[in-house]
Amino acid sequence: MRTEHKLHEECGVFGTATTREDAAGITYNGLLSLQHRGQEGAGIAVVAGSRILCHKNTGLVSEVFSGNALAALSGSRIAVGHTRYSTTGGNTIENVGPFVTEFLTGRIATAHNGNITNARQLREILKIYGLHFEASSDSEVISSLIAYCVTREDDTLRGVIRAGRLLRGAFSLVIVTSDQKLIALRDPNGYRPLCIGRGPLGLAVASESCALEACGFTLVRDVQPGELIVIENEQITYEKIVLGEKAVEAGLCIFEYIYFARPDSIIDGLSVYQARYRMGQILAEEYPVEADIVCGVPDSGLEAAIGYSAASGIPLAPAFVKNRYIGRSFIYPTQDLRDNAVRLKLNPLAAVIKDQRIV
Repeated sequence: MRTEHKLHEECGVFGTATTREDAAGITYNGLLSLQHRGQEGAGIAVVAGSRILCHKNTGLVSEVFSGNALAALSGSRIAVGHTRYSTTGGNTIENVGPFVTEFLTGRIATAHNGNITNARQLREILKIYGLHFEASSDSEVISSLIAYCVTREDDTLRGVIRAGRLLRGAFSLVIVTSDQKLIALRDPNGYRPLCIGRGPLGLAVASESCALEACGFTLVRDVQPGELIVIENEQITYEKIVLGEKAVEAGLCIFEYIYFARPDSIIDGLSVYQARYRMGQILAEEYPVEADIVCGVPDSGLEAAIGYSAASGIPLAPAFVKNRYIGRSFIYPTQDLRDNAVRLKLNPLAAVIKDQRIV
């Protein structure tokens, strides 16, 4: 299978409920801190009275919200945002989140990190009931499914729970509703990270704790696998495990600790930096070699290299100069783009590595 046709799950989600009427600005800053989770598109939706306003496009966060785009979303106290790394569907504006869905009794905007394995089947079922789709992303299916279930249950909470129980695969969801609710839901295996923070002005949820801290929130805890959290008037009004109530083995994707998450984040109670550092230590202890220097490939390999050097006693040295203007190479949508990005991003330091035995 060619790499560009594989399913990927890595996106960034952020939502906030605050006393300050600048939820969009806070969310913008949160998305900047989650840019490493998705470079193909970004969007923010805010609750404005009984309406939901949304701006999104392809490109980096700073590109999507240049000019007056962010100002047009000002004046709201509840917002949700998304940075996209394509999972299913092409890189078009139609596939960028958040997805705003209108139904008989209200509106919702949904941001999703993950991959829904039964999205195609759910789409076909919803079409039978008269729902229409404009995008090819599974995130649109989720938003439409939630709207349908809320309508059938005539209750937001019961509708979200019903929808969550129909989803299969990986999902960390952040949802805003036109009746001023901010909702977080994590799949029962906890495949994708999601955490909650508190600050002087309210609450926020995010894919990673680094985004909470960048916006002035203090990490409170992770959203537990299968847990639903509802925030109203800047307070948690509901928190309960509603999916996989029976014992389900936690299954956070190991790629978060190896590569994807920022080292200053804490995921499921474990520092990403410490996890990578310890991986390097264990590698040195279990597979010792004779070498002159230890070199980490920037950026995600640096912490493991530090750990390897500490455990082995082999000195640490830089092997590459990194071009800071090239984005994360792994999350480009095709293998050709990834290969080209690596060539442009990393240049070896010949003066350091020549004639050296390198780990």
